[in-house]
Amino acid sequence: MTTPTRRAFLGGLALPVAAPFAGSSGVRLREAGGLELPERHGTPQELAGDEDFWSAVASAFEIDRSIVNLNNGGVSPAPQPVTAALARHLQAANQAPAYVMWRLQQPNREAVRSKLARFLKVDAEELAFTRNASESLQICQFGFDLERGDEVVCCDQDYPRMINTFKQRVAREGIVLRTVRIPVPCEEPERIVAAYREALTDRTKLMLCSHVVNLTGQVVPVKELVALGRARGIPVLVDGAHAFANLEVDLRDLDCDYYATSLHKWLFAPIGTGLLYVRRERILPLWPLMACDAKQDADIRKFEEIGTHPAAYALAVSDALTFHERLGPARKRARLNFLRDRWATHIARHARVRLNTSLKPGMSNSLGNFAIEGLDPVAIAGHLFEKHRIFTTAIGHADCSGVRVSPSVYTTLEEIDRFCAAVDDIVEHGIPA
Repeated sequence: MTTPTRRAFLGGLALPVAAPFAGSSGVRLREAGGLELPERHGTPQELAGDEDFWSAVASAFEIDRSIVNLNNGGVSPAPQPVTAALARHLQAANQAPAYVMWRLQQPNREAVRSKLARFLKVDAEELAFTRNASESLQICQFGFDLERGDEVVCCDQDYPRMINTFKQRVAREGIVLRTVRIPVPCEEPERIVAAYREALTDRTKLMLCSHVVNLTGQVVPVKELVALGRARGIPVLVDGAHAFANLEVDLRDLDCDYYATSLHKWLFAPIGTGLLYVRRERILPLWPLMACDAKQDADIRKFEEIGTHPAAYALAVSDALTFHERLGPARKRARLNFLRDRWATHIARHARVRLNTSLKPGMSNSLGNFAIEGLDPVAIAGHLFEKHRIFTTAIGHADCSGVRVSPSVYTTLEEIDRFCAAVDDIVEHGIPA
């Protein structure tokens, strides 16, 4: 029996090759299934309301139009080029997993790491692949040595899982958790900085802040908070789950040492992908969440030691980043903000409606949160879905109780207007018992 050569073996896998993105006249994105965007000129703001253009973008998403999904802030569907890439990588790996994943696909993760690093303007040796922002942050939250009585500071509007992570250290180790409150909405960034400053003491060893508050879309002055912590020798962990690929994020400009994000939100990467940035000189002293070999102590990859898992998800992140860049980050931001402003300004005309999100430029991202006087947000969100099949998120925080709305680039103006009409009906006629 003839032993197959390596070339013959690889040929037998029939690994598909992705068609490149190409452009000629106009803006074109080519990938499995194809997407062609009509040629358009003008600023991102001028293009934000062009439904022909955004209908072409929406055609890349294979979604269920029988509901109106306005909860893309939780997790976003990926466009077809990304899901096709993921399927190809998974199928290839499944034919000979131990060989393909570890010999072929694992090395290719390094090209994706470098691509992300160029986008974020950092060193590739400072980026670790994770499964989500929570895992990235917990690596950092558990990775610092803290003693009984040491204090950590966060905001009471930070993501609940991150607050619970600190609470576990409180219960197990006797550290002290101090939380700050910020105005809702806040259009004076210095008030947020002042709230953190007042919470710091000589025992403060760690700070956590959100780049964008997940409850309201509030943009937090991260650069100033990082500077505040640095001046006092306090590490600052930044939760960038709702900032990356939504806002313009420049890690070097923020000057932060630790930045965590999910890629399955606004980058439209496969579900279960995240990223952790740790400044190179901070890698060695930070403990990984799962144990690694001592020779990896100064290697960013020590944070990726989670056991056997598919490489396909990280590889498909490359396709998501290409889609994002070709679509145009500025165009994407303009469209998302256009959709937010369309529904928010409409329903804000009602005296009983309160916006928990600032519409002032730079004060929020594309998320929005609203409340209707006298009505429970859970009841509002439930009614929107049961009667109108509009999917939103009820927020129960005492300072920003309301309904969170997060459209995406595939959301149509008709869907936004349908949502506005549904809210109008609730304000005028209430919710049937």
